[in-house]
Order: sequence, then structure tokens, then C-alpha cells
Amino acid sequence: MSTELRRLRNYIDGEFRDAADGRTTEVVNPATGEAYATAPLSGQADVDAAMEAAARAFPAWRDTTPAERQKALLKIADAFEQRAEDLIAAEVENTGKPVGLTRSEEIPPMVDQIRFFAGAARMLEGRSAGEYMDGMTSIIRREPVGVCAQVAPWNYPMMMAVWKFAPAIAAGNTVVLKPSDTTPASTVLIAEILGEILPKGVFNVICGDRETGRMMVEHRVPAMASITGSVRAGIEVAKSASADVKRVHLELGGKAPVVVFEDTDIAKAVEDISVAGFFNAGQDCTAATRVLVHESIHDEFVSALAKAAADTKTGQPDDEDVLFGPLNNPNQLKQVEGFIERLPAHARVEAGGKRVGDKGYFFAPTVVSGLQQDDEIIQNEVFGPVITVQSFRDEEQAVEWANGVEYALASSVWTKDHSRAMRMSKKLDFGCVWINTHIPLVAEMPHGGFKKSGYGKDLSGYGFEDYTRIKHVMTSLDA
Repeated sequence: MSTELRRLRNYIDGEFRDAADGRTTEVVNPATGEAYATAPLSGQADVDAAMEAAARAFPAWRDTTPAERQKALLKIADAFEQRAEDLIAAEVENTGKPVGLTRSEEIPPMVDQIRFFAGAARMLEGRSAGEYMDGMTSIIRREPVGVCAQVAPWNYPMMMAVWKFAPAIAAGNTVVLKPSDTTPASTVLIAEILGEILPKGVFNVICGDRETGRMMVEHRVPAMASITGSVRAGIEVAKSASADVKRVHLELGGKAPVVVFEDTDIAKAVEDISVAGFFNAGQDCTAATRVLVHESIHDEFVSALAKAAADTKTGQPDDEDVLFGPLNNPNQLKQVEGFIERLPAHARVEAGGKRVGDKGYFFAPTVVSGLQQDDEIIQNEVFGPVITVQSFRDEEQAVEWANGVEYALASSVWTKDHSRAMRMSKKLDFGCVWINTHIPLVAEMPHGGFKKSGYGKDLSGYGFEDYTRIKHVMTSLDA
């Protein structure tokens, strides 16, 4: 007996609607491998409609006062709290994540981030007006950029939607947001929540695939394209946006080095690093997946980390003992398995290294040691519950190897030596350096990287300013 699939719909100009041509795709729960919904496969007509709605709404939303935008965002934050259980249910079905961790680790920071940007709406700053030329006064205006085309990823679909819409709307922009084709459910629910608070057209959601995203970025209306995703996707967005010189905001892949020195408390470091590496099945651009440990403690560290991996549990969302759920989709499972299958002969799988069960897309927490700097698994993002370990001889080599990848999003240093920690924080070429911790984020501090990890910042006042433009106004004092 077949179960009827739930129908998800686009949200355009204040109403839910199907794709103009009626096309849909099935949405699969990765914890079961079974379809639970259909979502629109949006085409050009849908993209046109969403962009035109956002363009119509922009002049009025741009002209609202910061206090009005703050009030709207605070209402949104309150609504998220009131509908937390609905959001959790949608996100768990989207991703297969543990229910308890979704409740404790995602809802509170999301609400806090929305409230932060509500406050940021009233804190725009610029240079003081003044006379920089005789008889002339200069003034700086900071304005919204316009319509923003935004694409969110599948690893944190709900939270990344917040990171996209909150600063954009706070700054006075209007939004067309596309969730990943594998995880649209929570974003469609967010559209329902925001639709009860914002004027129609300010926030629009269209579902679809890679081609839908390309249509959004290449569309004539948006002034800015923002994406969180793979390096490949970021390069394609940058190329597409260059045709009409759109502003681009890219948060892409990562390969975070975790540099562990010999004076580290090994037990504490292993405990924290294993959680930061395996959380969300390692599907996090900042995950602690590339450990470099001093040669004098290498064997002890690897042994302890392998035990921690063996003690870490993955499983179904309602199991309170699991740290992480499944990989997001069959392609991602195949990618992770491929990295393990292609390991060089000198590598050693210390723990895990295989799929768990035949239902859903679960992969065991894995530790791989004996690796060299030019190995594929060191140089490329796995995006799975796999922690690699290399052994370094001194600080200089640790810096060289840590920086010796194309990614530059996040990193961490583990040592009791303050001077060493500060030297390392200067030398590490990453957008974030944690010291004796890994992965905490706060709304007040920026998140973003360098090199192939992209450019632009999420969170913080810097992220808010990315959604604004600067205008110089000069007036004659003699007129």
C-alpha cells in the first residue's frame, strides 16, 4: 500500500503555489531512504514571478524605518519560538538529524541570530559627515542593495535560511530564497511563518534544482546573489553573476585543520574534537575533520580518538543516544564511501570506515591515520563523519601543512602555551581560528573564509553590512 506524499509548494508574492508547469520532484527522508513529499521543480516562469514580486515589494520595504524592520524581525523570532516543534519536525524529516540535538543546538541560536539582526537594523554606521573640501559637506548613506537571490545548502537548511534572510531583510532588501532540492520542507514552513508577519513579496521561496538556482543568479532583477554550498557551485555562481556584475556573497567548502601540540590535555582535546568532527555527520564546512598532532603524542592521541569514534553512535532521529544522523542523500554516501575505498596503502582506518545498516544513508564515525599531505582525503572536503590524523614534528611544519590546502574557512589550535597560540592564530590562513575549542559560533562574530572557501561574511555586523551599499552625497554650502 502506497502512502500519499505531502505536497510542498513555492511561496511567491504572499501566496503558496505550484510550479507554473506543474513539475515536481520527490523529497526523501535520509534516515529511511523513503520519499515523504513532493516539491515544485521551478522553472523560468516561477523564477520570473518570484523576482518580479520581490522587485515590486522592494521600494516600500526599503523605505521602512529601521525600527519597523526591527519590530518585524523580533516578531519572526518570537514566532520561531512558538512554532519550534513544527520547525524541528520539518527539519528532522528533511535531514534525519537527532530530534533532541535539533531542539537544543539549532532552535536557540536561530532565534538569537534573528534577534541580533533585528538590533543590527538600527545600528548602521558610517563615517562622520564633514567638510573634506572647502565649501562642501560630504555625507555617507548606507542603503539596501535591492533584491537578493539566495541559495541555501542541505546540511543546515533551516539555520542557513536564517543566515540568509535575516541580515538581508534587516538591511531593507527583499529576498528570493531557494532551499536545496533535497531539503525544502523547513524552508517552506519558514515561508509560512514569515508570510504572517512581512508584507507580500518581501520574502519569497522557490523550490528546485541546480538549474533553478542558475536561473535565479542569471536573472536580470537581483542586485546580489548569495550562496552557501560547494566550491563548484560557488564558482558557477560567480561566473553567472559576472555577466551583469552582480554582487556575490559566497560561503563555500572547508577543510579545517585541528593543530594539537604536545602540551595539550589529550583526553579533553579528544572529547571535544570528536564531537566537533562527527556532529551532523561531519556535514559542516567548519567540522574538525583534519587533525595534525605533534609526533610525540601521536600514537596516544590516535588511540584515544579511535576509541571515542567507536563509542560514538549514529542512528535514527528519535534515539536519544546518537550524536548524529545520516548523510543527506545517496550521492553523499557514495562520495564518503569513495574516499575510504581510494585510501592509499600507507593509510590506516583506525575506526569505522563503512556504512551502517541498509536503511537510510548512515556512515560509521571514522578515524584514518598514517596520511600524507598530498593524499586526496587531506586535500579535498569529505563532508562526512571522517576525521583524518597526520603527525607533525614542529610548529613550522604544522603551519605549512595546515595552510597547505585550497580551503581557508576555519581552524583550531590546541595548546596551553599562550604565546604559541597567538603566533598560530596569526599564521593560520583561515577566516576563523579557535583556541582550545572548535566550532562554537556566536551571532556577534563573523563567519566566512578566504581562498576557495569564498568571500563575504555571515553573522555579525560585517555580515549585515554585506547586504548594504555605500553612497556618497556631497552638497555645496554656497548654494
